[in-house]
Formats: sequence, C-alpha cells, structure tokens
Amino acid sequence: MHSELDLLQQTLITPRLELHHVNGTNLITLFENRDDSPILEKVDFTNPHRVLIDFQGPLRWRVPQVKADPSTNKWFLRLIVLKENREIIGSTSFHGVPDENGMIEIGLGIESEFHNQGFAKESLLAMWSWAIDQPGVKSFRYTVSPENAPSIKVIEYFGFPFVGVQIDEEDGPENIYEISVDDFKAKFAD
Repeated sequence: MHSELDLLQQTLITPRLELHHVNGTNLITLFENRDDSPILEKVDFTNPHRVLIDFQGPLRWRVPQVKADPSTNKWFLRLIVLKENREIIGSTSFHGVPDENGMIEIGLGIESEFHNQGFAKESLLAMWSWAIDQPGVKSFRYTVSPENAPSIKVIEYFGFPFVGVQIDEEDGPENIYEISVDDFKAKFAD
C-alpha cells in the first residue's frame, strides 16, 4: 500500500520529451538532502546537469505545500527528460492547486545548453494539455520578468494575453499573462 506522498501521476509524452512526475517522498528527499538517487535508481534516465540539485528553484515552495497536504503534489514537479539521450534537461511545476477562481500558474526551467530549441514550448503544451482535464481548472497564468525576452516570446507563441504587472518579492516586476481554458482549448486541443 502506497502513502499519498508516494502516488505518481502519469508520465506526459511529447514528440521529443517525457515529463516524469516526482512523488512526494522523493520531492522532499530531493530538496532536503539534495539527493536524486531515490528517483534515478528506478528509471532509465540520468541527471548529468544536476537539475534541481545545485539550484533548487521552486522546491523550497513546493515541499512545504506537499508536507501540509500530500494531495497537492499532483500539480507539482515533473522532470523534463530528453528522449534522445535520456537526460533530464529541466523541470516544470504548477505553483499550487487551482485558486478560488480556477486559475493555475506554471513555472519552468530548461538548462541553458538546451535553450532556443523549442523544449519550453513542448513542455508547457504538455502540462497545460494535461491540466485542462483536471477538475477546477478554468484559466492558466504565466508570469515573467519584462527583461526575459525568450520567455516572453514563448508565452506570446501560445497567444496568452498580457493582463498586467505585479511586483514579486524576490524577482521584482513581472508581466502577467493569462488565458482561459476554453480559449486555450480552442487554439491547442486536439
């Protein structure tokens, strides 16, 4: 019998990538011990770029959420694995469960040597395509520094309307882009 912490979501498959969900127990170990061995010992991919080990990105926010409510983990960390070489090249995660209005925000990180090859678009499309079928999801949000031209180009590709600016306590000014699930489906659902 598995605990709720150990439940995994289905791997998302794209033409070039696999997005592997990390269960709660392994998420906590990855953060607290900077140890990916419990993840890697049961899979056929590697982590030569040390994704989420040297720079832990969103883990410091996701782990407390999972500890407080293990069911939230279904929205969190997926390792982005390049099929061609079976290496982790990044990660993606929603920021939390859908809010009271059904909005859900996503974050993404791709290792620099894999930038400008369409992997961010491919990963985001997979995540949003999964999320449109989840209960309570009504809109998607993406926030980005106004200085991050490559990420702005990615979100403009998806046609997310610019809806304003917010000041993030750590990152400073961020452009806010949002799209309804219905509008997203009209553009991208099969």
